[in-house]
Amino acid sequence: MGRGAKTLLSPAGILARLRAFRSDGSDQSVAQRMAGAAFLIRVFSAGIAYVSQVLMARWMGGSEFGTYVSVWVWVLLIGHFANAGLASAAQRFVPDYAERRDDDGLRGFIAGSRRLGVVIATGVAALGLLALWGFGAHLGGPMVIPLALAALCLPMFVLTDIQDGIARSYNWTDLALGPPYLIRPLILLACMGGGHLLGFASNAVTAMACAVVATWLAAVIQFGLLNRRLDAEVPAGARRSEPLTWLKTSLPIFLVETFYLALTYADVILLKHLRGPEEVAVYWAAVKTLALVAFIYFAVAAAAAHRFSEYHAAGDRQKMAEFLRASIRWTFFPSLAATIVILALGKPFLMMFGPDFVAGYPAMFVVSVGLLARAAVGPVERLLTMSGHQTACAVIYGVAFAVAVGLCLLLIPRYGMMGAAVATAVALTL
Repeated sequence: MGRGAKTLLSPAGILARLRAFRSDGSDQSVAQRMAGAAFLIRVFSAGIAYVSQVLMARWMGGSEFGTYVSVWVWVLLIGHFANAGLASAAQRFVPDYAERRDDDGLRGFIAGSRRLGVVIATGVAALGLLALWGFGAHLGGPMVIPLALAALCLPMFVLTDIQDGIARSYNWTDLALGPPYLIRPLILLACMGGGHLLGFASNAVTAMACAVVATWLAAVIQFGLLNRRLDAEVPAGARRSEPLTWLKTSLPIFLVETFYLALTYADVILLKHLRGPEEVAVYWAAVKTLALVAFIYFAVAAAAAHRFSEYHAAGDRQKMAEFLRASIRWTFFPSLAATIVILALGKPFLMMFGPDFVAGYPAMFVVSVGLLARAAVGPVERLLTMSGHQTACAVIYGVAFAVAVGLCLLLIPRYGMMGAAVATAVALTL
């Protein structure tokens, strides 16, 4: 080994390279740091969620835990729908207003998008409560109260989503992801643990009540911290509100996200209705064990979206193409490595939930095929939605969702969770 190589591998050489990387202001270096921060937050969040879910599964039992998982999936699904695409549109409008130096429009969007999102989510929650009041008797008894509590989560869940998009546009990864992925699950775990120690019933109702507290507190904390940073970044002044313009842009993005999220959760929802809560709990544990692979994709996408918007607004197609190629590399190779490690350790991870959960191990291999197929193209849907091609992206995800539902209906009654895994993998690959 030459002298230069030894110097590079020495502690001083490694520290020097780290300092150079941290001080590099190029778009790719900033995006890499942002993606790395997003990935670390999601990994820590996964650790918290994993411990929480293991404890909750043991405290609540398979049936109650399966009911809670099913209801929380509805919160995730409807909550992301109820923002009407404004969370992702923030990563398009904030860079666009900043590029055009339109401070009035920027201030108007930062304040107005949050108000608009909360109003829409409150309306959706009210409709949900009315539907429960009118048709709750036709649902299973254990589902009604948890679903009613889920409706109370929606306004603050949506506010957190939109604030996430605004914070990402300023490269504030900690503020974008910390409240929903660290603060909220920690509060949920503390509430559930405290309730268990105090002797409260460990059931789906208690879990959803804790989820309401965690969702509201996390949103309020994020709101205060975001406003403090924005005060230092955006000069005070008049605001111009353009809700129709925002919605005209965000609604096609909303369609993309609608199909994508429906595709993501269709397997869990249909498995619950076609097989039962115990099998949902096992399948959910298997899918969550693979979460590290999805986190890599999520981290790169979180760092890439507003960059695509900036390049599109500036008309710089060369930089956009170079950045896309880099983002694909950042996504696929780490995803492949993570998949190999997780599958090798899958059984011990599932044993943490309980002996019965090992039955989900074969499904992990099937789902991983779809995750790797998605990683192979990188965050290309973010490029499409940020550059005006959201309609084409919506068509792609709409077809994939239809395939997923069709395969779930065909395969789940006969093959259970393996049928759900095959349906998801085929749809993601498509």
